[in-house]
Amino acid sequence: MGKQLFFILLLAFSFLNIQAQTENLNYNKQLADSLGADEYGMRSYYLVILKTGTAKIEDKEKLGELFRGHFDNINKMAKEKYLVIAGPLEKNELSYRGIFILDAKSEEEVISLMKGDPTITAGIFTYEIMKWYGSAAIPLYLKYHDTIEKKKI
Repeated sequence: MGKQLFFILLLAFSFLNIQAQTENLNYNKQLADSLGADEYGMRSYYLVILKTGTAKIEDKEKLGELFRGHFDNINKMAKEKYLVIAGPLEKNELSYRGIFILDAKSEEEVISLMKGDPTITAGIFTYEIMKWYGSAAIPLYLKYHDTIEKKKI
């Protein structure tokens, strides 16, 4: 009986030790809740991949105007807290041009945001939308990016 009790206690302490090792001592419930984090510190976003469209615009002035509108739309999405991450991609075989990670309620909302981009409505870019699961803390980087950005687009 003594050996069985010892074995049971050993298992119980081992289980408690394993549980203690999985708990994050730095966990900040208030921050996690404010960011919409699940128990893993993650949440869903929408990934938009911009791709080369079919439009061929030769008029450099018109092209410049469309791209100014593209950057204006990016800044608008950031100001309205939809934009989490944005950036161009290096030239590649898939004709992928850039990405957005957006904090939106639905794919329909993402489509509406994309309609605000004149490079998309003009056909310079097209896009694909996918649901993406990432760290809930990602939006915090924009706050810091603003302090290291020497030139505004």
